[in-house]
Amino acid sequence: MNWRKSTYSGGGEGNTCVEIAESDTHIAIRDSKAPTRATLTVPAPSFAAFIEGIKRHSGVVRP
Repeated sequence: MNWRKSTYSGGGEGNTCVEIAESDTHIAIRDSKAPTRATLTVPAPSFAAFIEGIKRHSGVVRP
């Protein structure tokens, strides 16, 4: 998997970093502080809806 830091993670020293890996059908999510531990995998459309909900309710707008 190709992991990358989520654009929604906090800055600074990476203390609040979430990493994601995308496939055609699913998104995997993990804590960058514990990359060998469990990951959460969700269907891509569900993850997209989750992010849109966060944007709507927090006022955050990102490309």
